[in-house]
Amino acid sequence: MSLIEGADYFVRLVDLPIEIAGMVTPNDDGTFSIYLNARTTRKRQAEACDHEIRHIKNNDFYNGKPISEVEQL
Repeated sequence: MSLIEGADYFVRLVDLPIEIAGMVTPNDDGTFSIYLNARTTRKRQAEACDHEIRHIKNNDFYNGKPISEVEQL
């Protein structure tokens, strides 16, 4: 897991369907909330967190690309 300069994000463990390892949402104040599945292993949570952080770094919420394309990167 790495910090992103200039971006604030909050990580929360929540119960999600097992097929969802994690997700990220932008907040109204410019921060992001990363939700990790509490039902998975710590290793899988770390992998999911890294994946979601890449979405923040890549500006995926504001680049206009469809989610299917963003998830293939």
